[in-house]
Amino acid sequence: MRRFAVLPVLLLSACAVGPDFKTPEAPKVERYTAAPLPGTTVSAQVAGGEPQRFVDGRDIPAQWWLLFHSPALNSLIEESLKNNPNLQQAEASLRMAQENVYAQQGAYYPSVSANFSPSRQKDALATVTSNAASGAAVYNLHTLQLNISYVPDVFGGNRRQVESLQAQSDAQRFEREAAYLTLTSNVVAAAVQEASLRAQIAATDKMVKLEQETLDLTKRQSELGAVPEAAVAAQITVLAQTQAQLPPLQKQLAQQRDLIAALAGRLQADMPQQTFELSALQLPQELPLTLPSQLVRQRPDVRAAEENLHAASADIGVAVANMLPQFTLTAGGGSMANQLSDLFKSGTGFWSVAGGVTQPLFQGGTLLHRKRAAEAAYDAAAAQYRATVIAAFQNVADTLQALQSDADALQAAAIAEHAAADSLAIARRQVELGDMAYITLLSTEQSYQQAALNLAQAQANRYADTAALFQALGGGWWNRSGIGTENRAQTN
Repeated sequence: MRRFAVLPVLLLSACAVGPDFKTPEAPKVERYTAAPLPGTTVSAQVAGGEPQRFVDGRDIPAQWWLLFHSPALNSLIEESLKNNPNLQQAEASLRMAQENVYAQQGAYYPSVSANFSPSRQKDALATVTSNAASGAAVYNLHTLQLNISYVPDVFGGNRRQVESLQAQSDAQRFEREAAYLTLTSNVVAAAVQEASLRAQIAATDKMVKLEQETLDLTKRQSELGAVPEAAVAAQITVLAQTQAQLPPLQKQLAQQRDLIAALAGRLQADMPQQTFELSALQLPQELPLTLPSQLVRQRPDVRAAEENLHAASADIGVAVANMLPQFTLTAGGGSMANQLSDLFKSGTGFWSVAGGVTQPLFQGGTLLHRKRAAEAAYDAAAAQYRATVIAAFQNVADTLQALQSDADALQAAAIAEHAAADSLAIARRQVELGDMAYITLLSTEQSYQQAALNLAQAQANRYADTAALFQALGGGWWNRSGIGTENRAQTN
């Protein structure tokens, strides 16, 4: 009996057919960009103009958005993580994938079923003998039966199927992490964009006020005959053009608020209370720069592509196993009696034990072509994995280049805005004294307005691209509580 008991264990420990999956090697590169990056970005004497330093090998905190030191942003992200339906969908899909793994693992064990079948029958005594012991033509028959069936996984077909489903579950887990990272990054980006729009609206409002003051001055001078009426008309035109820029900015702000509500899982009529200004955000001054060899272990999209490749590899084994002999073991036993009370009495029992082997011989090439299709699916998954890795490295490189360009652009925008503000102040004084033509003042006003808008956008770009770097490097999901130690160790 002991030999029969260990038989399933021996069968399960046999080698499974098909390829054994090996984790792809990380790209052997030392940096993300073609040329080495400077260790520190330049600084500008404005909000958000602090220098930033790249720290090689620095790990990424799970809640990286805390580095912006914005309580409003922190509370909005917390609310979004609780209520966003896209994240909830990803979590439900993960639970479904895990249950599919557990369901397939059930095939490792024998299948046991019980059946009870009571019936009342009448035999044709003129032509056959009654099945009842009493010889009666009409009788009751009660049958109670226990059936056991077992399909030994001799060639590992079921193990490969479980392996494939487990890989799909792991891929879905990384899809969940990608959804988490995308949500938090989108919330930060939306908050920064809202702050940028508010800064642009404030700059435009300031310009409208200045141009209104200039218009009032021009009208007074025109009434005194110091300037022609054409100067008044020109100033009215410039004021109207500046005021016309406000509605588009206000529309964008309203749409951005709608986006923030949606990210938080709210309807637009139930708008979150948090609002954002650039002055309330603090720019992180030390930026993590993990090694390129670690990126493929940290990016959720790369890990998901790897697990899809793993699943495709296991599917080849499933296809190969389907071409080999299939073994089955069945057993059944029970009791049959005319009276329910007679069940299990001596002479009412029956049993059977059977085994079988089925070897596919000819199926029109179906199994062969399914194997080839599985191999082609693996090749496709391998290509998709390589494409995902390349895109990940490109994403990081683009973000690093953007951060350096953002710092340069902000410095230039700050200098331009300061110079334009000085020019406008000088021009206004000269016009008041009658030493400058109004056409020059109008040009100076337009230059200052554009410089102010450019400065607000340049400030916002640094915040947005800083958040984009945390996203591009994986977002620190492996440091979040609730992540298994095995998965956390794989990233270190």
